[in-house]
Amino acid sequence: MRHHRGVPIDPFSEFDPYGGEPAPEALPGNLLVATPQLEDPNFARRVILLLDHGAHGTLGVVIDRPGGVAVDQLLPRWHALATAPAELFTGGPVSRNSLIGLVRLGSRGAAVEGAPGRPVGWRLLVDDDRPIGTVDLNADPADYADSVVGARLFSGYAGWETGQLEEEIAEGSWYVVRAEGRDPISADPEGLWRRVLRRQGGALALVSGFPADPAHN
Repeated sequence: MRHHRGVPIDPFSEFDPYGGEPAPEALPGNLLVATPQLEDPNFARRVILLLDHGAHGTLGVVIDRPGGVAVDQLLPRWHALATAPAELFTGGPVSRNSLIGLVRLGSRGAAVEGAPGRPVGWRLLVDDDRPIGTVDLNADPADYADSVVGARLFSGYAGWETGQLEEEIAEGSWYVVRAEGRDPISADPEGLWRRVLRRQGGALALVSGFPADPAHN
């Protein structure tokens, strides 16, 4: 799958996808934030949480696009744990019939292997006082409901071939910034693009004020 590629046109400085911070040692657990010039309708002004990256390519989910289908319509057992808006989010254009689950735990201790209530299939992505990780959606969520403080379910994902994402970052399509534990299950997902950029400070904070239609600037 190829994404639309942007052209680096940051008016504030030479394009820096990391906002002045060092490039992360590993991409999983970080956010891809679309630059204003990325026009692909699947990703324009969207935020992606990266789940996996390696020789086989890269996988992530769009975390700020509610899909309009209530969780209890498809996976009713998960409805009680789903963070509002309790909808199945559109994780990306690839394999829309596949489902991916993320949960936020109430403490770091609950994520330790062997800890009571540790979710089945747990894999840490965002290290936080209340960490975020993947979960096995086939498991019974009632078994660890006491340790989970939020969940979000996605249909489909975003995928890149080997080396493709690195090319898109270098060409100016994406910023790469650190994720916070609240990001993947935000109760205000539609405002996430602006909030994530604004908290970076500097040039990225200025970019957060870009109008969706430059003609209205």
